[in-house]
Amino acid sequence: MAEKAAEQLKGHGFETEIIRLNDYQVLTGNSSDEGEGDQWPLILEKIKACQVFIIATPIWMGNLASTLQKVIERLDAIFRDEELSSKENGQYMPYNKVGGYLVTGNEDGAHSCAAQVLWALQEVGFTIPPNVNAYWVGMAGGEKDYVEGGGKRYLYTNKTLRYMTANLAWFARLLAANPISTNLLEENKKAEAESDKEDGE
Repeated sequence: MAEKAAEQLKGHGFETEIIRLNDYQVLTGNSSDEGEGDQWPLILEKIKACQVFIIATPIWMGNLASTLQKVIERLDAIFRDEELSSKENGQYMPYNKVGGYLVTGNEDGAHSCAAQVLWALQEVGFTIPPNVNAYWVGMAGGEKDYVEGGGKRYLYTNKTLRYMTANLAWFARLLAANPISTNLLEENKKAEAESDKEDGE
């Protein structure tokens, strides 16, 4: 399904690259660089350079794949790493990028997984346009995957995939021409002025 999405985005004029996380050594943690042997910084550079970021994952036991959870935890560094925020306005690195989600599996869980992933992406600054998740799940207890089960020809999956790529492309172009102007540094000061001090301060 990721390959199909990439082809559709190419049709909208975008260059694409599919990164398979298991081809990299990504260490467990929540920083931008966990030290010797960690290849997450290579992936992070690609995220910095992109306009459209789509996460694709299988469902395992009704839940997110552990590899995807690792990506979410590594993106958490955005809140602490000064290199991943604008010094001018405090915006996080994913501001003005759009995010989407693809999931496959042989049982249900797609909606729950999409809710978790899309929430996490917006939390770190990605813009989430409407209808930017697509999924295919087989019969309960079945063993056929997206390819074997005929997912490539399944109307609902193909329809939602088309919605996703078209909306991601449209919003990516919109944000490129009209970047979000919110100054988080100024908003922080306003919040501090109307708030009590944090505990211990």
